[in-house]
Amino acid sequence: MLVEVFSDVVCPWCAIGKRRFEVALAHFEHAGEVEVVFRAFELDPRAPREVEGDYAERLARKYGMTRDQALNANDRLTAMAAAEGLDFHFERVRPGCTFDAHRLLHHAGRVGPDAQGALKERLFAAYFTEGEAIGRPEVLAALAAEAGLDADECAAVLASDRYAAEVRADEQEALDLGVTGVPFFLVDRKFGIPGAQDAETILAVLRRAWAAAHPDGPGDTPAVVAAPGSPVAHGSVGQGDACEGDVCAVPAPASSDHPEGPSLRPDASARAR
Repeated sequence: MLVEVFSDVVCPWCAIGKRRFEVALAHFEHAGEVEVVFRAFELDPRAPREVEGDYAERLARKYGMTRDQALNANDRLTAMAAAEGLDFHFERVRPGCTFDAHRLLHHAGRVGPDAQGALKERLFAAYFTEGEAIGRPEVLAALAAEAGLDADECAAVLASDRYAAEVRADEQEALDLGVTGVPFFLVDRKFGIPGAQDAETILAVLRRAWAAAHPDGPGDTPAVVAAPGSPVAHGSVGQGDACEGDVCAVPAPASSDHPEGPSLRPDASARAR
């Protein structure tokens, strides 16, 4: 089974969605036969290497709220991330162009799926926890080395235009599929999961996709989530939380019906790579 994940490394819902996917995969009966590939999606293709200014102020301007309201929204998203074992610090984030990060992820994918997954995880932590400027090549090279990649090879990639065409091809494919927000999980090129759905929903789609590929095997066929209007749509049970544009959706207060996370709990020994 092939799972392709369209996402950006500065997207908080992508980090949360990745962790929820890992929880689902840990409970999937055929996890050992799943290949996970990360595809490129830039939330802000026009961004400079590093965006100046306060993140909360940018959020406030986009959604027409006060800075205090934006800070409260960030606090709610931070709490949701913490429920998934993630440590977000929005006061540290340094947004910037992610094109080079995606090129480097393509390079890691050539090294192997484990290498790509390790780099993706390192970039999320560097951006959301440590406040690294992941738009800068020298920062990316150091992070890639920390993730286990060859430092000289990564520096050579970043000094060239290697994998630029592959990144653009990913972005064009996302456009062709009707993907407007991330994360978006494409399972076996047939089933789509938009947004950071809960782990139970993701697990149900994995089982449905497996059953479709193995019609003689046992199992049920639960409802499938798909992007509205997407060529891969096979029914829909709703859009998960996602990022669109340079600032992501504001999480609703806990009193609303905003999802608070999966009831399946993480298995630290089973991270998607």
